Amino acid sequence: MASVEARTVLWYLVFIGFAVNYMIRINLNITIVEMIATKGKPPHSQQNMEETTESRVMIEGNVNDNTSGFTTLRHHNISTHEHFNLHNEKYSLEKNFLNWSKIEYEPNGFEWNEYQQGLVLGSFFWAHWLTQIPGGILAKTYGTKLVFGLSNAIGCWMCFLIPIASYWNYKVLIWLRVIQGLITGLSWPAMHVLTAQWIPPNERSKFVTAYLGSSVGIALFYPMFGYVMHWSSWEWVYHICGIIGTVWWFGWLYFVYDTPHQHPRISQSEVRYIEKSLGASIQNANHGPTPWREILTSCPVWMNVIAQWGGIWGLFTLMTQAPTYFRVVHNWNIRATGILSGLPHLMRMLFALFFSMFADFLLRTDKMSRTNLRKLATFICCVLKGLIVLALAYYGHNSTAAIIFLTIATMVHGAVSSGPLASIVDIAPNYAGIVLGISGMIGVLPGFISPYIVGVLTLGNQSFESWKNVFIICAVMLIGSGVLYMLFAESTLQKWNSNSSQDINQKEMQLLEGVTFNVQESEHKKLRSDDHEEIDQEIDERR
Repeated sequence: MASVEARTVLWYLVFIGFAVNYMIRINLNITIVEMIATKGKPPHSQQNMEETTESRVMIEGNVNDNTSGFTTLRHHNISTHEHFNLHNEKYSLEKNFLNWSKIEYEPNGFEWNEYQQGLVLGSFFWAHWLTQIPGGILAKTYGTKLVFGLSNAIGCWMCFLIPIASYWNYKVLIWLRVIQGLITGLSWPAMHVLTAQWIPPNERSKFVTAYLGSSVGIALFYPMFGYVMHWSSWEWVYHICGIIGTVWWFGWLYFVYDTPHQHPRISQSEVRYIEKSLGASIQNANHGPTPWREILTSCPVWMNVIAQWGGIWGLFTLMTQAPTYFRVVHNWNIRATGILSGLPHLMRMLFALFFSMFADFLLRTDKMSRTNLRKLATFICCVLKGLIVLALAYYGHNSTAAIIFLTIATMVHGAVSSGPLASIVDIAPNYAGIVLGISGMIGVLPGFISPYIVGVLTLGNQSFESWKNVFIICAVMLIGSGVLYMLFAESTLQKWNSNSSQDINQKEMQLLEGVTFNVQESEHKKLRSDDHEEIDQEIDERR
């Protein structure tokens, strides 16, 4: 029986890790729907109470002279209502604690206006950008296993504190989310360091789809949280987040290692295959100081930053605002809101998986250059998505059209795993974490700018016209960034990836990029000996 490759196990742990990472980001997006005291509509428990009272009044009007029968039914309904309240209170640990402590709080929902809600939703990203570059640097020094693992785990543990912070004051909640965002900002750039150490160039598009575990996390957790809130209370969403994050962290500690050589259970053939495929890019990893000037003046780096800016603006606008949009504009209940908000992200992951397989096929067979492939993927995830969001802006008043456009727009963003995300590793595998940190530091800014703009545009005006303006701005960001990338981007290995120009010659660059198969064959023949025959056979079979 063939053993499972370590890279396969790594893919699944990274996939789940990013699902957990986005679980931390999006839990407040859906719970805020139930946390807010909606004007003209009683909170969940109060609404059930009034429904019970209405049924009691209807019974009373129909029993007429049957007084004894009415009394029995009336008492039954009162006891049912009291039982419901007791049941509802039982599953809100924070309310029980506050009642026991005799601390005043808002039991029927928070009186936060649209502006304050925008601050709460965007606060996660206020300091998130500060730790993007440090995330890549720390991962190069201490390893992705420690940095990514603790970043996710601590972020999940902080979820336990969110309910009590919310009852205390919305400003306390904002500060808690700021710290949570600051810590989890280390995660994404740290992962690119691991990718550069483990994944051969022609497998990167497929492996980077693991990053889109974030999409499956959204697709899974939005509906799940909707049902959790329906059956219990919104506070339990955060307890579940803390528990899930802890379970993942233990699995991460056991199965993941920073390099193939550190892994105690990997086969020697897989180690040799990875080393041979990566070639000079990682073998020369003992380089000197980081070439900051070359990185900061590199056109390919800034094209990736711009593409990420537009893509993240579109993603975060749709991801963060979808629950509120469906609930307020289209009047969906909390369970339907969760499902409809999560479905597009499941489609995003599936699209990313199939498109990445297609992209790797084009690279292996030399049917498209690496640069043109990344441009094609960016056209899909930015320009095409922008056009679909523009359609949502003008035709979203129809519920069915809104669902279709939102789903397709989010789905095609899955091509990002074969576009800017993979291109960052292409141009500089030795500095992929740092480059992604720069990209993330700037690209994450839409995470709090977008909610702020939404809060201003919809303040006291939750109408289709105000949301139309939100989506038009989103479309402009997507299309503009995509066009710039297609005009000026490239995905070839940059000379500053190694400090010494003698460290990488032209043949090694071609070997790394997989551009010319014949050159690879000649390199293999020169190196072939009794110890290398098995490695060459493995590489030929994999191709």
